[in-house]
Amino acid sequence: MSMKPIEFDRRYGELDQVLSAYVGRSADDTAEEPSEALQAYLRHTWHTRPWAVGVAEQQVREYARNPPGRLRLRLGEFYPVPDVGLPEAEIQEWLLLVADHLKRSIEEGAVPPPSAPRTHWEWRVRFPELAQFLGGWFSQDMPDEFPDHDAAVRDYAESTHPQLVSRLVGELNELLALHLDDAAYAVGLAELGMEVDPPAPFTPSAWLALVADHLAAPRADYGPPADPRG
Repeated sequence: MSMKPIEFDRRYGELDQVLSAYVGRSADDTAEEPSEALQAYLRHTWHTRPWAVGVAEQQVREYARNPPGRLRLRLGEFYPVPDVGLPEAEIQEWLLLVADHLKRSIEEGAVPPPSAPRTHWEWRVRFPELAQFLGGWFSQDMPDEFPDHDAAVRDYAESTHPQLVSRLVGELNELLALHLDDAAYAVGLAELGMEVDPPAPFTPSAWLALVADHLAAPRADYGPPADPRG
C-alpha cells in the first residue's frame, strides 16, 4: 500500500522539492556548475528555508544510494523520480551529482544572491498567492466570467480570506520592488498563470501597482443590518 503522507515527507519531502524544480527544465548539471533548475532551488531555499538544503542533500543522496525496485515503486512505497530527460541508467549518477552540489553549497557557504525568478518553478514558489490569483481569476475564461478586470479583482477580494488578500498585497509589493522592465513583468505574469492582457492603457507594472493599491485599501465594515422593528 502507498505510504502515509507523514512518512513520505520524512523520507522524500525535500527530495520532491528539488526534483520539482526540474519540471520542464534540463537536468544538465555538470561537475563544475549546477543546472539552472538547481540554482533556482538553491536561490529560493537559501533565502526562505536555509535548513532545508541539508535535508535535501541527505534525502537525494540516500535515494541515489538505495534506488527502489519496480515492485516497490508499483506498490507506492518509494518516490518515483519524474521525467527529467535522462535515460534511466543515468539517473543514479545524476542524483549523486545533485547531492554533491547541495553539499558543496552548504560547506562553502555558497548562497546565491537574491534575484528575480528565472524558472517557472521559482516564479510559483516565490509568489504562490499571486499565482493563485492570476491563474484563478485571469485565465483565458476571464472575459466570459467577469465584465472587466476590476470586477475580477473585486470578486477575488470579496471571496478570499482577508489574510490571504494581505499575503497577495505583500507578494505584489515584493514583485514591484524588483524593478523589472515591463517585458520581464509580462513574462512573470504569464509564468504565474495570467492568460489575458492587463487592461488598456496600463502596462503590466502599472496594473500590478493598481491592484496592490486596491486590495490594500481597508474594507468598509458597517456591522450587522439594523433591526427594522427598532
